[in-house]
Amino acid sequence: MAKYRSRLPQLGDKLFLTDAGIETTLIFHEGFDLPYFAAFDLLNTGQGREALQRYFRQHAGIAVRNGAGFILESATWRASPDWGLKLGYTPERLAEINRQAVRMLIDLRREMETPASPMVVSGCVGPRGDGYDPKAVMTAEEAEAYHAFQIGIFADANADQVTAITMTNVGEAVGVTRAAQAAGMPVAISFTLETDGRLPTGQSLKDAVEQVDAATGGAPVYYMINCAHPSHFQDVLEAAAWMRRVRGLRANASKRSHAELDSAPDLDDGDPVELGADYARLRSDFPWINVLGGCCGTDHRHIERICGACVEEARVA
Repeated sequence: MAKYRSRLPQLGDKLFLTDAGIETTLIFHEGFDLPYFAAFDLLNTGQGREALQRYFRQHAGIAVRNGAGFILESATWRASPDWGLKLGYTPERLAEINRQAVRMLIDLRREMETPASPMVVSGCVGPRGDGYDPKAVMTAEEAEAYHAFQIGIFADANADQVTAITMTNVGEAVGVTRAAQAAGMPVAISFTLETDGRLPTGQSLKDAVEQVDAATGGAPVYYMINCAHPSHFQDVLEAAAWMRRVRGLRANASKRSHAELDSAPDLDDGDPVELGADYARLRSDFPWINVLGGCCGTDHRHIERICGACVEEARVA
């Protein structure tokens, strides 16, 4: 039975952390080759499983040391049918690897959770296409049918929720939400933003949130922002009703554009201290934002600085 599915603890006021840029960490810091950025493929080897466990323990440990909650986000961003096919997975094997990814996190929660640090297990869904470029935008109906495979597995494997990360367009976000509703799963929607604070489609974050809510009866439990530096989106945030729906941040370490990141041979890990200060300022302006993690280029150092800065900001406030 899922532990928190009916009462997600991050919907309260408590600070929750999540992990950082798992793919960039594994590639640039751990030396793994991840075709198509498919971290789930590491579950096939002992070395890969150990690397994933080490990664999640390191990040969850930051939450435990600081009395924060933690969201264990499965390494399944690329573990959907189209991407699995590119990697040679049969549907049966892909289903099993998704189950393994969730079971690993349930085991880690059993090992690391404390009364002060509740740990939510989230099944991570990624976009059907590229996380930066929505070249082929599905209808909501197509997206629901596509993502139902993975979300159904997460439900059966006793994940607490679904988080759709790097959503580039409203249609896919609506489809993911409806698939989660059909499976009885709470779902958080995280939108990729560009340097102008808009979705890759050019739509504003405000309009995207309002359209998904209108199409689903406000079904997402909350929204998040990911894959952009705070300097890219801070000016589009406002003290308005739609902004109350945004509870999470997973920012990039780098101020580079997505095109620059795609073509760069190196990893731009930015400034962890500066990023922590950026998060604290945003939390000061929008104190209901309480789910904090990282995206491209971030690692445990950034999460430590984000946590420290936000804990200090809350203490001063």
